[in-house]
Amino acid sequence: MTIRVLLVDDQPLLRVAFTLVLDSQPDLAVAGEAADGAEAVRLVRELAPDVVLMDVRMPGMDGIEATRQIVEAAPETRVLILTTFDLDEYAFAGLRAGASGFLLKNAQPAELLSAVRSVAAGDAVVAPRITRRLLDRFAGELPADGGPADRAQRAVETLTARERSVLVQVARGLSNAEVAAELALAEATVKTHVSRILLKLGLRDRVQAVVFAYENRLVRPT
Repeated sequence: MTIRVLLVDDQPLLRVAFTLVLDSQPDLAVAGEAADGAEAVRLVRELAPDVVLMDVRMPGMDGIEATRQIVEAAPETRVLILTTFDLDEYAFAGLRAGASGFLLKNAQPAELLSAVRSVAAGDAVVAPRITRRLLDRFAGELPADGGPADRAQRAVETLTARERSVLVQVARGLSNAEVAAELALAEATVKTHVSRILLKLGLRDRVQAVVFAYENRLVRPT
């Protein structure tokens, strides 16, 4: 099965570069290109791509608003935020808008291909080191704008002590293998706990779990 990708970036040369990398793979294909958020939203409706590679800073509708509209209108389409090396604050907003992860624009081709495949498979792209840098820098500055705090607290109370411990470690940027080592659990057990956490908290993926934990002060930037 071919994974269809929509490229969204206002820089034509970057779109060309991404196209060369993606089209070199037998299981990936560029379904279309957009130079701004509004065009991206329109093309998602027309083309129904599996994955959107979304730039953040663009003229007109930016990548954050485009991500929000795409996630609402086409939840089966996954959005992967493209951010600059210094991890600007918009990347965090993109995750809160429903993106399934973020990727540095200077990522190696292998990283790009792996991220696209992971997101298309329903996983979240959460590079532990990058996640810590991003959230440590911005989580304390961005107040939660979701549901009421008491509703979030009630959701947290449905977690077992072990599930809460796993959530805290995930929010700190640890992979399943690292969580398993930290808590002396089998990696398969950690994966099961993560799945239950997502179900209980009504979250779509691991990225949203990280954001939820920071917004609800289960863990704080170090």
